Amino acid sequence: MKHASATALRQLAPLIKKLRALPALVERTPGCFYHRSSGFLHFHEDPAGFFADAKLDFHIFKRYRVSTRAEQSALLKAVVGSLTRAQSTTRSKASSR
Repeated sequence: MKHASATALRQLAPLIKKLRALPALVERTPGCFYHRSSGFLHFHEDPAGFFADAKLDFHIFKRYRVSTRAEQSALLKAVVGSLTRAQSTTRSKASSR
């Protein structure tokens, strides 16, 4: 499975635009997002469709199908949830100091 081409990224543009709006993520190269200094999410394409590899647990990449709007919405919701949990954990650690 190859990394997503420029054409594939254009087809995923609505999802990528929403990911770019998340302040906790940095897009270092087109379609490759980092959280802090670690790779967090990137896209692939193959004949079966589009996929995102994401480290929602911040440790291991897991593959998510993102060919349909519903699949893209589900991934975005999972990403936001993951980042929200990470932020609240960071706040909890900071307030306990």
